[in-house]
Amino acid sequence: MRIDKFLKVSRILKRRAVSKELALNERIEINGRVVKPSHEVNPGDIVGITFGNRKLEVRVLAVNEVKRKQEAADLYEIVSETRIEDSVKL
Repeated sequence: MRIDKFLKVSRILKRRAVSKELALNERIEINGRVVKPSHEVNPGDIVGITFGNRKLEVRVLAVNEVKRKQEAADLYEIVSETRIEDSVKL
């Protein structure tokens, strides 16, 4: 399954267009590599997503076509969630 679609189906992001935009701006990594929206994601992959000043890392558990909200949470587990501090000092 494509990473942009996985992020939508798993409900990590609300819209596929948002996940595609993040990937095009090099804010999505799979196993430490920056990827394009069409990159395939597989169970066991670690996906890193940077939103502004926050970074979320999740482990992919499954890549099913899910329709229910309860089932979407079973597709991944959160590995870490960190804040990125702005190191610029004036």
